[in-house]
Amino acid sequence: MGEPNHLHPSDASFKVMSDLMQVHGSCHCGAIEFEATVDSTRVTICHCTACQVLTGTAYRVTAPASAEGFRLKRGSPRTYVKIADSGNRRAQVFCAECGSHLYSHAAVERPERFGVRVGCLQERTALVPRKRIWCSSALSWSENLTTMEQLSQE
Repeated sequence: MGEPNHLHPSDASFKVMSDLMQVHGSCHCGAIEFEATVDSTRVTICHCTACQVLTGTAYRVTAPASAEGFRLKRGSPRTYVKIADSGNRRAQVFCAECGSHLYSHAAVERPERFGVRVGCLQERTALVPRKRIWCSSALSWSENLTTMEQLSQE
């Protein structure tokens, strides 16, 4: 499956953080809590097939955080290491109790960056994606959702 190296430290576009925001994240069941400082100008939607399979949906939304600004406050998350087509190893971090995806990082002892999953953040409404990647893998129906029936609740 084609897949990107989300927020890899060698990617120059993610080296300089420009609009920092403190965020608070947790899994659905509350067993894991963390806080991070993310760059709100670099929130990205990824349509790669790996993100589709790992999330069970059409795409993943991620905000970059530096290691210095990341702190695990509660719990012991589990890690799954995926190997990209390029051979790069990415740690996918999640709650073992409820399965919530929380963040990812290079599968090294001391990662420099984290890719925080926007959906698990209290401040998610303020983190508007500004870039879409791997659009060649995007599901066609995910391109324009405005024509679908919309219900405020169900």
